[in-house]
Amino acid sequence: MSTVRETRSGRAAKAKEEGGGDLPGAWAAYGRLLQHLRKRAGLNQQQLGEAIDYSMEQVASVEQGRRPAKAAFTRAADRVLEAGGVLEVLQDEVDRAKLPRFFRNFALIEAEAVSRCDYEPLLVPGLLQTEAYARALFSGHCPPLNEEIIDQRTEARLGRQKLLTRVPLPELSFIINEEALRDPVGSPEVMRAQWQRVLEVAALRNVEVQVMPARRGFHPGKNGAFVVVETHEHSHLGYFESQGVGCVVSEPTDVSTFALRYGKLRSQALNVEESARLIERMVGET
Repeated sequence: MSTVRETRSGRAAKAKEEGGGDLPGAWAAYGRLLQHLRKRAGLNQQQLGEAIDYSMEQVASVEQGRRPAKAAFTRAADRVLEAGGVLEVLQDEVDRAKLPRFFRNFALIEAEAVSRCDYEPLLVPGLLQTEAYARALFSGHCPPLNEEIIDQRTEARLGRQKLLTRVPLPELSFIINEEALRDPVGSPEVMRAQWQRVLEVAALRNVEVQVMPARRGFHPGKNGAFVVVETHEHSHLGYFESQGVGCVVSEPTDVSTFALRYGKLRSQALNVEESARLIERMVGET
């Protein structure tokens, strides 16, 4: 199997990031560019902070690469510093660096995919998650993440959801085990909002959501979650992850096996209309 793996080296680098050591290069590069533009404009950190409604400490943290700039910060700084959009060009890279290191390779592929098929047996897929559901998952991480990392991971996961409405529209398919939908993550209110979010996304014309009913028996998804994507160059790749290790699969024979399994799962799951009715009943039960 031909794969791109983020394993031992990925975990080591991730630990440094979460422990406050080596931080993503995209944040440092953005910070150096921000500092250059600020000095060119003849402003100190205090003056720039006042002009964009951020504290001097926040500006300093971004310039030093210790904190990622949010989109609102970037838009304001780009305008005040008359940067001509150069900071905004870097925003996607800054946001992507908030993701776990093992996922970043696939995130680049995912962002430009023309189609994406996702089977998830244990959790609501990340592209469909609400902020509260995602935050509850990251809050339960082992070993525990600090609050700043939880915030960053949550923001990054929600940022990936731009794919749902990106132009040109990608073709997206999700198959979710019924048990994954019913397994409580957070409060009953969190789950109710999550089911409603799944229904909302499922109504998009480029999205199909199917539910694999409980007690279906053996099916090809028993081996675990996986994703199959078609790139903008019309090549096909697979992806799977477990325990903080992610693998991008490129060998055509292996990717073909993933696609065959996904086709089987599609035929065994409830159809789109039946799936929506099941989720609507779940909402009504709470």
